[in-house]
Amino acid sequence: MQDNSLVTIICLCYNQEKFVIESLLSVIKQDYPLIELIVVDDCSSDNSKSAIKNWLTTYPNVQFIANETNLGNTKSFNKALKFAKGDYIIDLAADDVLLPNCISQQVKTFEVSTLKNLGIVYGNAELISENGTFESYFFPVDLSKKTIEKRQTGDIYLSVLEGGNSICSVSAMMKKTVFDELKGYDENLAYEDLDFWIRASRLYQFDFIDCILIQKRISDTSLTSSFYDKNNSRFKKINTTTYLILKKAIHLNLSKTEDLAVQKRVHHEIVHTFQIKDYGLLFKNIGLRLWLFWRINFKKY
Repeated sequence: MQDNSLVTIICLCYNQEKFVIESLLSVIKQDYPLIELIVVDDCSSDNSKSAIKNWLTTYPNVQFIANETNLGNTKSFNKALKFAKGDYIIDLAADDVLLPNCISQQVKTFEVSTLKNLGIVYGNAELISENGTFESYFFPVDLSKKTIEKRQTGDIYLSVLEGGNSICSVSAMMKKTVFDELKGYDENLAYEDLDFWIRASRLYQFDFIDCILIQKRISDTSLTSSFYDKNNSRFKKINTTTYLILKKAIHLNLSKTEDLAVQKRVHHEIVHTFQIKDYGLLFKNIGLRLWLFWRINFKKY
């Protein structure tokens, strides 16, 4: 049966002039017909805005939001989300590339899944360099390009808390109702995915598509490179955000097992903030560890 669901893709661009057109064209070339594309330029300092506006002359039905000031990912996404009409949402970075059957496979998974409270589906990603050459896969694969390690589906809250490679964020499609209930991304945070997956997995089930759905570009400007780069201006905000996310997660926890899972992440942050000599954040993370010690040993869940 042909699905008639509309899919909204929100493409966020900040100083990605070299890649944004390739990313936008990967949306246009999808084999799924019912797509709404919203592009946001977050006040880029390069020629991204001009490149997008020039491209829009060929695709006038695409919505374009040009921020007058740099708002960051979370605020820019929520701004675009207010205009989204789709049943499903994809958060696409302007340097990543959707493979042609990405959306059709995601929508089909929502259709056929037996999970009763499914809110998010995701798959695997091919990691590419700045010039587009293959580097590796997000989840290691065998010769048939199937994941070597089976992914957990359904209730994955504990898995997300424990960390590791539980979710490939760039390959995810979410029901619009998930964003509605969670009120979008937390705009107080410097990055959005971990917090959103924790809050979403507390309420909804996840399903996995064992296919390569997207190419994720690894570059010097990638957000993940800022976690350890002391000279990056976002460094402090990113590590503070991780602390805030873990603090929020503890409030969501309902069992000792869940608190023990968060404890692993808190321990990692204690070591990390000590190594980077951010002693103010170090003591805050130690405070979380003491709070968890009390909960695990004395709280009646």
